[in-house]
Amino acid sequence: DGATLPIRKRTMVAFCVKGGIFSEGIDLKGDALIGAIIVGNGLPQVCTERKILKDYFDEEGKGFDYAYKYPGVNKVFQAAGRVIRTAEDVGIVVLLEDRFLEMEYQKLFPKEWQYYTVVNEVNVGEAVAEFWEEFK
Repeated sequence: DGATLPIRKRTMVAFCVKGGIFSEGIDLKGDALIGAIIVGNGLPQVCTERKILKDYFDEEGKGFDYAYKYPGVNKVFQAAGRVIRTAEDVGIVVLLEDRFLEMEYQKLFPKEWQYYTVVNEVNVGEAVAEFWEEFK
């Protein structure tokens, strides 16, 4: 009969794979996506192509970096980039991987990521509440 259903704002949690369809081509502006929890450093699987790349760049001492680390970090950046699409967007990106605290990973991060909070199961709730309080 042409009746329209009322639009209700709901909370949704989605689970996606880094490098999958969600990592590119979806534009969730505003508060359509306010956070991402990125599990792991995105290292690609071992395969013949990666071995060839690693062997080639091992001559420079950077074989693992070019074959695995850099492609993995790029996947992390793509996933994090889903949260902040415009200058007005606000959101939280959680990186669940201890290696992200190592300097060799931090040197790869954009300068905007220099301010972060290390959280654990004890302080995560407080840290998230403080973040959102700042943007009320």
